[in-house]
Amino acid sequence: MTELALSQLLPSAGVPLAAAGGLNYLEIATNSGPVGIGVLALLLGASAVSWAIIVKKWLQIRRAQDQSVKFLETFWQSKRLDAIYQAAESLGASPLSHVFRAGYVELSKVTARKNEGDPGAMSDQLGGIENVERALKRAAASEVTALERQVPFLGTTASAAPFVGLFGTVWGIMRAFHEIYLMGNANLATVAKPISEALIATAVGLFAAIPAVVAYNFFLSKIRVLDSEMTNFSNDFLNIVRRHFFS
Repeated sequence: MTELALSQLLPSAGVPLAAAGGLNYLEIATNSGPVGIGVLALLLGASAVSWAIIVKKWLQIRRAQDQSVKFLETFWQSKRLDAIYQAAESLGASPLSHVFRAGYVELSKVTARKNEGDPGAMSDQLGGIENVERALKRAAASEVTALERQVPFLGTTASAAPFVGLFGTVWGIMRAFHEIYLMGNANLATVAKPISEALIATAVGLFAAIPAVVAYNFFLSKIRVLDSEMTNFSNDFLNIVRRHFFS
């Protein structure tokens, strides 16, 4: 009985062992059927888009960090806000420079109204410092939105790709067992090929998901740091404005 079971699992004499052990991934993919090919195409497409986003966001965040350091150096070394504003124009990748420029523009409007003799221009409740504060918050929120753009796609790929790959595997295994049933032969040679065709979907799903989840968490942590820096800078800028324009 044992010898019979082993003989059914061993490759038949007509199938070389070397061929049974080799893997032609292109052949496996093309033999996966319409559903399997669709799953693989979807996963590979998501992986390609994810890598494009990873490269783009990494460059964007790196430039934002480098230019934010330069902007802070300029901000604390300079004595004039207009000079800082001019310097900020050359640091367009820095979120801090955009926040400062938004606050400076609003401050200029408030001081212009004051110089024109508007009695409500410097009111803390109707304008003045609250207007500047709102401008800073709007600019910071806009910068966070720009930094987070396309990052959710990485999170979606990270969470969905393994399940899409699992679906492809389950479908492939169902198809494999159906083919085995039609062939009426369950030796190792006939089982291994369709099962490997099914399992490749899970492998491709993990291939798409792992870089996406690592990059997603990495980018979110960097964006949180930049968001915190914008909040701290806004508070420092408001303190300076209060001392020099609203005291």
